[in-house]
Amino acid sequence: MARPKPDQFLLVLFCFTSSSLCFYHGMSWQVAQEEDGMSWRLDEEDSEVDIVQTRHDPSRSCNFESGKWVYDQSYPLYDSNCPYLSTAVTCQKNGRPDSDYEKWRWQPHGCSIPRFDALKFLGKMRRKRIMLVGDSIMRNQWESLVCLVQGVIPTGHKKVNYNGPSMAFHALDFETSIEFTWAPLLVELKKGAGNKRILHLDLIEENARYWRNVDVLVFDSAHWWTHSDQWSSWDYYMEKQTVFQSMNRMVAYQKGLTTWARWIDLNLDPRKNQSHL
Repeated sequence: MARPKPDQFLLVLFCFTSSSLCFYHGMSWQVAQEEDGMSWRLDEEDSEVDIVQTRHDPSRSCNFESGKWVYDQSYPLYDSNCPYLSTAVTCQKNGRPDSDYEKWRWQPHGCSIPRFDALKFLGKMRRKRIMLVGDSIMRNQWESLVCLVQGVIPTGHKKVNYNGPSMAFHALDFETSIEFTWAPLLVELKKGAGNKRILHLDLIEENARYWRNVDVLVFDSAHWWTHSDQWSSWDYYMEKQTVFQSMNRMVAYQKGLTTWARWIDLNLDPRKNQSHL
């Protein structure tokens, strides 16, 4: 698959807080330097977002995977009473008495990530669709991102709507949507004869129809593939017209990701879209 170019949109914002674990698992991307509006009226030029590099990395790229969690008294970046947080992931609503866990942030070894600025982000993502695709881990990331930006948007200028397995937060004045689509295995899971659950390793379109015309796609798929047989989400595998009662899970996972990668290559234009896994 083609590597995104430096002038495409950079999505490194998912290393938010300790309640939103960093899941950016791509390669080391160069810094995007796109000018766009950042004020509420969108009438000011956005200053360049600089990732500060060390002298050991003259290529101006940064591996965001390599780093450590550091305690930062200025965190969290959003209030735990954000209305878009589901009860299941709101620790304090479930009785946790402390809040220090909210004050950890991710610090890469080779650079510094600028503090998240919601208006700057919305300015850069103006008239863009961002979609997170995956399981409940990705749903948590969607909630965190929405909570990060919703506080700077006046009441009446934002909304959430639902469409089947998808939900979308809309920043109306920016014409920006932040969306989540449920697809924990990426490929299709269907009911077959005898109500048996069949995981189709080479089919994806039923899920992928929600991913079309999106500017930035972020995928996550692993957790559901590792469930034990007792908790497995399927009864059989199927590839083409062949049904398999058993298969090495990592082999099946590779086949599923190959189907996903093929869809990416055939349907996304790297000059217009970005995808991250």
